[in-house]
Amino acid sequence: MTVPTWQTSSYCAQGEACIHIGTSKGSIVLTESGDPSGTILRTTPTALAALLRSVKEGRDHG
Repeated sequence: MTVPTWQTSSYCAQGEACIHIGTSKGSIVLTESGDPSGTILRTTPTALAALLRSVKEGRDHG
């Protein structure tokens, strides 16, 4: 996998409690700002958009 260029949300305060987001070969990749070389989650743009919509709407899928 090529190393993505990570971006951090402008809403993230300084520190180690943020999520970095990037792209790699058409996928969205996410990692923890405290350990950007650790676990990398890969998803599709469509799945991430659905997750963000759900969070914004406050749905409980538990």
